[in-house]
Amino acid sequence: MTTAYVTHPNYVNHDLPGHPEHAGRIRAVWQELDQAGLSARMTRLEPFPAAEELIEAVHSRDYLSTLRQIDRLTQPVMHLNPDTYINPNGYTTARLSAGGVVRAVEEVLSGRADNALAAVRPPGHHAMPGYSMGFCILGNVPIAALYAQREYDIERILIVDFDVHHGNGTEAMFYDDPSILFISTHQFPFYPGTGALKDTGVDAGRGYTINVPLSAGHGDHNYAAIFEQVVWPAAERFQPELILVSAGFDAHWTDPLAGMRLSLTGYAHLTRELIRIAAQFCGGKIVFVMEGGYNLVALSHGMRNIAHALLGDPDVSDPLGPPRDGRAEPDITSLLLMLRTIHELD
Repeated sequence: MTTAYVTHPNYVNHDLPGHPEHAGRIRAVWQELDQAGLSARMTRLEPFPAAEELIEAVHSRDYLSTLRQIDRLTQPVMHLNPDTYINPNGYTTARLSAGGVVRAVEEVLSGRADNALAAVRPPGHHAMPGYSMGFCILGNVPIAALYAQREYDIERILIVDFDVHHGNGTEAMFYDDPSILFISTHQFPFYPGTGALKDTGVDAGRGYTINVPLSAGHGDHNYAAIFEQVVWPAAERFQPELILVSAGFDAHWTDPLAGMRLSLTGYAHLTRELIRIAAQFCGGKIVFVMEGGYNLVALSHGMRNIAHALLGDPDVSDPLGPPRDGRAEPDITSLLLMLRTIHELD
C-alpha cells in the first residue's frame, strides 16, 4: 500500500499567535506523524502552488485581484474579515495549500499512490467564490476536484465533510453540479449558519447535496449510524470515481470552539468507513484533507489515525478517550428517517 503524504514547510508562514487557526496546528501534526514513525512510511511530497486557472474556475476575479494586491503588502498581518487573517505572501501560501490537495489527487489518479493524506493550511471549506470566511482563503478541495475532472476526466466525485462546521464554501461551488455529491455532517444551528436539511442543491444539482444538521451533543454512536444509513447508501447510488474528505477534528468532545462529542476512536471509525467505501466503489482512490480542529492533541492524533488507516494498520491512537460526563447522545432516529426520505435512500 502506497500512501502519499503531501505537506509543505511554508504552511507555517500563515500565522497569527492567539488565533485558533495558528501555525502550531500543522507543527503538532508534523510532530505526531514523525514520532509515530508514520511520515517515514508514507511517500512525502511537497506541492507547487495551485495553477491560477484552476483557482479562477471557483473564485471571482475581483476577489483574487484583492488577494494579489494584499500579497505585496509588508504589514505583518491583515484581517480579510473579523475571523480570517492573512500575512504577507498569504495568497502564495493559500495557493500552496490548494496545491497540496491538487498534488495529492494527482498522485492517486496517476496511480503513483493508492491513497493520500494532505496536511495543508490555511483550511478551505468555508472559502466562498467571492470572499474569504471562517479562517479559509481558497477552496482547497473544490480546486482539486476540478483538477481531477479536467486532467483525468473523472465524472463523479464524492466529497464528504466531517468538520463540525458546515462546508458552505464547498457547497456553494458545486450546488448546481450533478458530477459532485457533497455530504456534510455539522453542528446546527452553528457557524456559519448554513447547511439546513432542506438544502439539497438546485437545477441539475438538486439531490447532490446532502446536509446532515446536528444539534450539539452527538457522538460516536450517532455519527456511525449516519455513515451506515446515509453515507453508505448515497455513495452506492452515486458510484464515485474518487472520494475527497474534508477532515476536520473540531467535532471532538475536547474542541474549544464547538459542542460535539466524537472521540478519536469514533473519528477513526468514520475514517475507516470512508476507506471501505472507496475500496468498494472507486478502487480505493481517496484523499483526506486537513480542515479544522483546535485541540492540538485531538487534531494531531486524528491525523495520525488517518495515516494508520490509509497504510492498512489496525492501530487507533486515542489518548483522550471518550467524553467524561457520561451524558447520552440525542435521539437521532427522526433525523435519519427524514434524511432517508428526502434523499430517497430506502
